[in-house]
Amino acid sequence: MAPKIVFRTYQTESDLEPAMKLIDQDLSEPYSIYTYRFFVQQWPELCILAYDEDTQECIGVIICKLHPHRRGCMDTHFDSDKMQLNRGYIGMIAVDKSYRKHGIGRSLVVQALETMKKMGADEVILEAEANNQGALALYERLGFIREKRLFRYYLSGTDAYRLKLWL
Repeated sequence: MAPKIVFRTYQTESDLEPAMKLIDQDLSEPYSIYTYRFFVQQWPELCILAYDEDTQECIGVIICKLHPHRRGCMDTHFDSDKMQLNRGYIGMIAVDKSYRKHGIGRSLVVQALETMKKMGADEVILEAEANNQGALALYERLGFIREKRLFRYYLSGTDAYRLKLWL
């Protein structure tokens, strides 16, 4: 039976510890407490946590931001009179290994995208490890495209893809 999952946005500093634990277990890059605080204090509505309703355990998290971005000369998807875009960025996402394949990661991304759209985002970008086929497939099913390969992007020397979604 699928677990009953409850989603909510970041509320207090006490939400940071379980989020950091999940991300540190899952992602290859180390992040300092200051990085997390940079995101959650400026964009708490874009930091979404997933909890198992029965155990009250944090089992998923996505941490994002939204900021103005000067449009590039190649960016023809938007109104040509618009000199600045609002760019969403998915910085971190993690789901506890024992809860995967239940759509939690997809739900976190979709909720973050919906919130970014309500906040006026024109596009959303992220980076994913080039060898993380599950993540790449998830993002591509949601409409992201591979914009660029970033060679030796991560500290481990692993390549990444920058993915982009126009909203």
